Amino acid sequence: MKKRIFALTMATAMTVGLLSGCGGGADTTPAPTSNGGDAATAAIKIGGAGPLTGAAAIYGNAAAYGAQIAAEEINALGGLQIDLRYEDDAHDAEKSVNAYNTLKGWGMQVFLGSVTSTPGVATSVEANADHMFYLTPSASSTDVLGGMANPLTGSVDIDRKPTVFQMCFVDPNQGSASAQYIFDQKLGEKIAVIYKNDDVYSTGVYNSFDSKAKELGLNVVSVTTFTEDTKTDFSVQLNNAKDAGADLVFLPMYYDAAALIFTQANAMGYAPKWFGIDGMDGILSVEGFDTSLAEGVMLLTPFNADAEDEATKSFVEKYQAAHGEVPNQFAADAYDCVYAIYNAMTKAGVTADMSASDICDKLVAEFTSMSFDGLTGEGMTWGADGAVTKSPKGMVIQNGAYVGMD
Repeated sequence: MKKRIFALTMATAMTVGLLSGCGGGADTTPAPTSNGGDAATAAIKIGGAGPLTGAAAIYGNAAAYGAQIAAEEINALGGLQIDLRYEDDAHDAEKSVNAYNTLKGWGMQVFLGSVTSTPGVATSVEANADHMFYLTPSASSTDVLGGMANPLTGSVDIDRKPTVFQMCFVDPNQGSASAQYIFDQKLGEKIAVIYKNDDVYSTGVYNSFDSKAKELGLNVVSVTTFTEDTKTDFSVQLNNAKDAGADLVFLPMYYDAAALIFTQANAMGYAPKWFGIDGMDGILSVEGFDTSLAEGVMLLTPFNADAEDEATKSFVEKYQAAHGEVPNQFAADAYDCVYAIYNAMTKAGVTADMSASDICDKLVAEFTSMSFDGLTGEGMTWGADGAVTKSPKGMVIQNGAYVGMD
């Protein structure tokens, strides 16, 4: 059973008006609420922004729901309370900054960050300038952090945003880990890659995959791309992979494009192995998608909803009861974000009357020195670069569910 360091005391209940169920996501918006700011029910105001509507809403709603469950559990203990509020950014950078400013006007003291990478790059600039502590569940681009540690010297780039941290794997780690996993497990003899070349998430993962694949000697026989404007027709990319004899296709992308790729590959009779990353999590919830086409899809993710430890089972049961579906890793990462922040706050003696800047100083000090056990990893640590260290899990979709491969 995973262990958590809980404080012994807390003081009011959180009010978060999240709607149940996310389905396709476009019409399910968690309603932002607060505890009203009553001095007798003082709470740390934690804000988050994500795509609660639109094509990427599966991610945003999952993160909001996961964070909600953690906050409710914490508030039930009594003592230091969490007042949680989410704003919709529709996976748009400009809207994400508007969402951040709305939360700042509300009195936000800690920011859960943006759920996706492009908005995350924009809001991390704002939060760092405001000296606001920022812990994103799933915005994985290194540009969110602003500067990564040099693997040879350990020094951090001068443009590092020191208030910004990530709970998710950074893109380079996902790409290199995927190449290593494919190599170690001997999953394919000829590899094709399809990635989105106008997206920082997809290109970041591909670049590190490409570097690691060359180092390992993987036989990459086809590399093709698409953009936001061309993500409806994948016939050229799929035919290129098929003609090259690719028996495994690596897809560093979000689930919406992947669903179309699976559908179109099936129509043309092309059935390679498919390997994705954390953005693929959510494919089984795409409205109108034939989920049987995702059978056998492999991906690396930090969370296994089928795990038998008590913490995971409890979280999955609560999530299913509230929203009618199995939580994905975005929900689990957001849940871990709230607990990691809470644990750091209790260790540092944070109180609700502190300024966001003072809280930020305390949390940065704790995050760069503490170890955290959560749903998405045990013994997690954060470096001076803000990136988390934890181990990915190989998953495969079988009978409409994620099953561990290791």
